[in-house]
Amino acid sequence: MVRSGQDSTSRIDVDVDAAVRVRVVEVAALMADSIAELTQSMQAHQAAEIPELHGDPLIIDLLTASNENNLQTIMRILRYDMSLSEATAPPAAVEYARRLAQRGISVNALNRAYRLGQKIALAWTVERVYEAEPDPLIAYRTSRVFLDVSFEYVDIVSEQVTHEYEAERARWHANQNSVRFATIAEILAGEPLDVPTAEAILGYRLRQHHLGVVLWRSRDRSAAELRDLERFLAKLASALGSASQPLFVPQDKLSAWGWISLGRKAAPLAAGELQKVPDLDAAGVYMALGDCGAGVTGFRTTHIEARSAYELALLAQDAAPPITSFAEPGVRAASLLAGDLDATRRLVRTALGALAVDTEPTARLRETLATFLGVQGSYAATAELMHLHKNTVKYRIAKAVEARGRPLDDDRLNLELALTACKWLRDSVLPQPSPERAGTVNTTN
Repeated sequence: MVRSGQDSTSRIDVDVDAAVRVRVVEVAALMADSIAELTQSMQAHQAAEIPELHGDPLIIDLLTASNENNLQTIMRILRYDMSLSEATAPPAAVEYARRLAQRGISVNALNRAYRLGQKIALAWTVERVYEAEPDPLIAYRTSRVFLDVSFEYVDIVSEQVTHEYEAERARWHANQNSVRFATIAEILAGEPLDVPTAEAILGYRLRQHHLGVVLWRSRDRSAAELRDLERFLAKLASALGSASQPLFVPQDKLSAWGWISLGRKAAPLAAGELQKVPDLDAAGVYMALGDCGAGVTGFRTTHIEARSAYELALLAQDAAPPITSFAEPGVRAASLLAGDLDATRRLVRTALGALAVDTEPTARLRETLATFLGVQGSYAATAELMHLHKNTVKYRIAKAVEARGRPLDDDRLNLELALTACKWLRDSVLPQPSPERAGTVNTTN
């Protein structure tokens, strides 16, 4: 009796399987006849639900072709009971993925279109099965076939088109970056330029004021990443009130160039504005800035100035602040002095005498002397700026004059240049003290 029941169950299963297969073929044939209508329904739903697709007729046309190709492929798999193991994305689906990558539309939009398309197609299929099949078991199992096949197909194909999207995005970025680098090189070289075309390539307006920036990470940071530099450039742009995306151009894994748009009317940067960018020092990020420049010429000159400030910061090494601005007093002169270090070393020795040595006491004397000269010889103003007692300032100035070996008004211009060189080029222009001279200058007070 058990065996008879098992045989009966087996026959029922065979009959149900056969009925399911008939229904699958019938609904797949209906799909083939209704493919234009179904494709249009999918496209309308996808376009309404995916904002990135709005207003781009070419992308919509490709999406429609991709939907149609995918539906035709699924229909053949179901109708002829083909294996899914070797399913491949149709040409229109691959081209759609490539175009999204080229347009910079996110991969999420690509994958979401497949999920929404599957939803519309399954709803249509279930309705056809419900209309055609009165037996609940056969209707259920027929619907499961469509669900399982469509899920596995979308899983396989979406992985393939995502891979194609990423590969095309990488190729497109490489080509785009090559064109951008070539355009920037032309601008920096002062070559004739088609400004509107250059702006389209760069995605950045040239007919405005610019601030050139060089960004880099300290080399002891093994986790240096370019996106950190791009993030800090965006922070600086925001702090300066820029309403546009800055132009970011990587140079290597540790450094990048940047330009910040400052609009058609730009005022000189206030010193306090540069302090609005947080955590530079803690993150091991450094910036060198040019002065504000206008138009194509300003784009070039502010970059040259930023590069000069960058080279100066590299020479200063550990003494360099997180932000070095070419507009800061003394930086312009120091960058010129850095162009001939041998001549600058001779200037420092001649103008400073015994102050031209790299020790902490002489550094304090030089700092006090430079501040004193900068406020036209006012002891009170120097004391206020340096947070010192006035008598301490007088003592230090007297010690500086004694160490120099001649009055402050003697060769005043070279004295100020030498002090500027020591501040910015310290190790590069100052010799280390010999043991017998290390304690010869005392600034205890």
